[in-house]
Amino acid sequence: MTTAPLGALLTAHDLRKAYGPTHALDGAEFSVRPGEVVAIMGPSGSGKSTLLHCLAGIVPPDSGSITYNGRELATMSDAQRSALRRSEFGFVFQFGQLVPELTCVENAALPLRLNGASRKDAEQAALAWMERLEVDDLQAKRPGEVSGGQGQRVAVARALVTGPRVVFADEPTGALDSSNGERVMELLTEAARSTNAAVVLVTHEARVATYADREIVVRDGKSQDLERAI
Repeated sequence: MTTAPLGALLTAHDLRKAYGPTHALDGAEFSVRPGEVVAIMGPSGSGKSTLLHCLAGIVPPDSGSITYNGRELATMSDAQRSALRRSEFGFVFQFGQLVPELTCVENAALPLRLNGASRKDAEQAALAWMERLEVDDLQAKRPGEVSGGQGQRVAVARALVTGPRVVFADEPTGALDSSNGERVMELLTEAARSTNAAVVLVTHEARVATYADREIVVRDGKSQDLERAI
C-alpha cells in the first residue's frame, strides 16, 4: 500500500477497474498535494487515462477509494460530483474540445456561465486568464480561426477560470508540435502553481513529464511512484 503524504489533496488507494476481461486498473495508488504537478505516464492501454477519469469522478472504480479534500467521492451523489467538476476541478483535453460556435472568450468563460455568473463577469474573468496565457487578442475569434497552440491556451484559460483546486490534463500537448507543446506546458504549470492548484497530467511524452514535480508510471493497471521508488 502507498501511504498518502501529509497534506495530500487528492488520494486514491487500491483502485480497480475492469472493462469485461480487461483490467484497466489493478490496484493503482495515487496522491497529489496542493500546488503540485504530478505526471501519470505509461504506454497506450496501460490504464493512465482510466486512472485520471476515476480521480476526476467521471468514471467510478469497481473497488478502492478516492478521497478529495477529506471526502470520499463514492459517498457523493451524482449531482455533488458534477458540481465538483464544474467548480473545483478544471479540465484540459488533448484536442481542446472548444465549442466551435462560441468565440474564444465565450469558451473560456463557459464554466462560470454554467455556474450562474453573468456574461459580463464571466467574460471579464476569462479575459484576465486569456491575457495571462497570451491569447487575449483572440477573444472575438472562433476556435476554427486560431491555431492548435492558441486554441489549447484558450482551453487552459477555461480550465483555470473557476479557480479550481485540481486541474486534470489528459495529453494536453498530444496534438501540438514540440514548440507549442512546451509553451502550453510552461503556461499551464506556471498558472496553476500561482494559484496553488494541483495538476494531474497524463502523458506518454518524457519531455512533457519534465514539467512535473513527480512521476507515477502506470503499467498493466498498476502504478509506481518513481520518487518513492528511489
